[in-house]
Amino acid sequence: MRIVWFRRDLRLSDNDALTAAVRSGEQVVCVYVHGSSWPTGRASLAWLSASLEALDGSLRSRGSRLVQLTGEATHALKTFATRFNASDVHCSRVWTPEGLTEERAVADALTEAGVALRVSEGQLLAVPDAVRTSNGRPFSVFTPFHRAWLGAWRPESALPAPARVPSPEVTPEKTASAIPDATERLRRWWTPGERGAQERLAAFVADGLASYDTTRDLPALHGTSELSPHLTFGEISPRSVVSAILAEHGEDVAAPFLRQLAWREFAAHVLLAHPETVSRPLRPEFEGFEWREDAQALDAWKEGRTGFALVDAGMRQLAETGWMHNRVRLVCGSFLTKDLLVNWRRGEEHFRETLVDHDPASNVFNWQWVAGSGADAAPYFRVFNPSLQAARFDPDGAYVKRWVPELGTDRYPKPMLDHATARMRALAAYEALKRTGAPPGPRR
Repeated sequence: MRIVWFRRDLRLSDNDALTAAVRSGEQVVCVYVHGSSWPTGRASLAWLSASLEALDGSLRSRGSRLVQLTGEATHALKTFATRFNASDVHCSRVWTPEGLTEERAVADALTEAGVALRVSEGQLLAVPDAVRTSNGRPFSVFTPFHRAWLGAWRPESALPAPARVPSPEVTPEKTASAIPDATERLRRWWTPGERGAQERLAAFVADGLASYDTTRDLPALHGTSELSPHLTFGEISPRSVVSAILAEHGEDVAAPFLRQLAWREFAAHVLLAHPETVSRPLRPEFEGFEWREDAQALDAWKEGRTGFALVDAGMRQLAETGWMHNRVRLVCGSFLTKDLLVNWRRGEEHFRETLVDHDPASNVFNWQWVAGSGADAAPYFRVFNPSLQAARFDPDGAYVKRWVPELGTDRYPKPMLDHATARMRALAAYEALKRTGAPPGPRR
């Protein structure tokens, strides 16, 4: 018997680990282990619940089911494999520092029990070892990374889902899991699971990709793929996405979206090279930055009560849907870290809790980028003006009106600060950081 250990690959199509197990000709038991450090936020945990339900349904239609275990993966998998006399455990690699540590620990534990761990790829188009500078080091700037990344992989056809997953006649019962059920609100906006991912991809290829480069920054439109949560949970593979895109469009049309996939993978590569950036700035001079502690301002930002309509619209969209348009994420991030001078970690923590597409690498990377402390970061002196951003990317106010319907009435708050003054304060802090390596004095 063989075990397939699902991790961040909650799909049947283009799943190398599952395909290898089925092709062995032996019986296969599919498991998921609750107890890893990912995911942790309430929104992503709710998504996980719905995604596992969908995966179980897909397996049942093929003569199998999903067995959910709890506890540390090393103990849970070793105990399970020993109990059912499994010869091999198949899984997909998770390219995060914690994922690789978990993989090594599981491999050691299984080896002690005489069971082999067989690891497949599928999370990234280009694994980190394949994308290096000329002297063999990880990239820290996106443009040369992008060039190397494009040459590190080639388009391939995605694997079909197995028609049947041969499983033992008596499959162990599901172990109860301590995760919340998907909320009605989540299902109103999304269809978690592989079917939902494939539907999103098909719609994007048919109606969105051709205009992607001109509409992706317009939050009132469905100008982006909205595939991010499906990619985060591995409900669809990057290889499947690229295969579908290139089957319908030429490389010139696909290039702007492929660049976004490269940005996603750049974040993963940077976190692997610098695991400390989960909590510390990549640029060491930012260690001394004395961010403002302002609980009231932070709460106003979280709740969409800043008085800046585009910021408030984005934060309300996040609270309602578990997702926020990418352009608006930049504006909201800049407002927190530049206008309010609140630590980027506070924003990262809030997004970790509320995003359905929370990805450990991308979330940390993007927050450090907008704060100016990370790899290839936006210069600290780039301070987005929320009003100008709204005028440029939401010119008729359709996005803002949808999420801030009380705008223009007495119920909507006045701006909590003067942006021009806040910008000058941020620039002064940056100039002090350049001169001395630390900003001038604590801020209140």
